[in-house]
Amino acid sequence: MEFIHAVMEYNFLQKALLTSVMVGIICGVIGCFIILRGMALMGDAISHAVLPGVAISYMLGINFFFGAVLTGVLTAIGIGYVSQNSRIKNDSAIGIIFTAFFAIGIILISLVKSSTDLYHILFGNVLAVRSSDMWITLVIGIIILGAVYTFYKELLVSSFDPTMSAAYGLPNRLIHYFLMTLLTMVTVASLQTVGIILVVAMLITPAATAYLLTDRLWVMIYLSAGFGVISAILGLFLSFTYNLASGAAIVLVSAVVFSLVFALSPKQGVLWRAIKARRKKAALRGSSL
Repeated sequence: MEFIHAVMEYNFLQKALLTSVMVGIICGVIGCFIILRGMALMGDAISHAVLPGVAISYMLGINFFFGAVLTGVLTAIGIGYVSQNSRIKNDSAIGIIFTAFFAIGIILISLVKSSTDLYHILFGNVLAVRSSDMWITLVIGIIILGAVYTFYKELLVSSFDPTMSAAYGLPNRLIHYFLMTLLTMVTVASLQTVGIILVVAMLITPAATAYLLTDRLWVMIYLSAGFGVISAILGLFLSFTYNLASGAAIVLVSAVVFSLVFALSPKQGVLWRAIKARRKKAALRGSSL
């Protein structure tokens, strides 16, 4: 009740709640495609590689959205170029490119900003979100949801069967970079909430949780967005009530939800599978007698 009263009374908490919910939704939606395409490592790479863009934006006095999107897309292109034009495999190219970009970003941030600013960029601080950050997140969220709704069929086919997608004449490579651009935008929207380090958790964990519960993509998207919202709200509640780091609290709630579903999911849950296995063994023993 104290948290609800505080949300009704304090403007900063209202902005934090709206921003967290929107981040939970868009991370959940994009995370579904990242999971299905087996691109979790790419999501980690893009989320870290936007740091130099953020630093350059601070240095130039412009909004970090532009620099972050630019470096995120450049990272995706660089990874693809290295893996396609050498013997280096994709996972190795990801490790080389994103760590280099991340190191450049840390150096730039340390030169122009204090360690406190670097800490908030890396780990987030949603309770200090500004009105401009909230509106940027809202606009990015609308763009991402609109893009997924518009190109849902293309994303669906290319995610499940790239060969069939190419046979239909769909530009798989263009769709890949389009998704990487959306991923970069999600990362930018998540900077203030969970930070660069933890955004990959919000991309992967809600989507992975939903993946354990359904085989239908559209259901998975709704479930993933819902789990993202639940994690955001409960995480913000824990952050405000117990004075915890907001990003870490949100991610921890998401991990707890995943653990519950991992254990109790009707089809994929470890507990239910163990119970079914014991029942089968018992039935076999009974029939043998």
